[in-house]
Amino acid sequence: MISTWLWSRIPGPTALKILLLIVVIAAVVMVLFEWVFPWISTVIPIQDPTIEEAP
Repeated sequence: MISTWLWSRIPGPTALKILLLIVVIAAVVMVLFEWVFPWISTVIPIQDPTIEEAP
């Protein structure tokens, strides 16, 4: 699941390592939703509807 190189460089006992990883993952997700995904939506026109309504 997680590389041994990264796991051995995180300080503290196992409980603290897990807590730090959860915080880091949450921060990465927040950055993606706040800045990366909105920027991508301006660059790539993914808002265009492609399904037409049936008669």
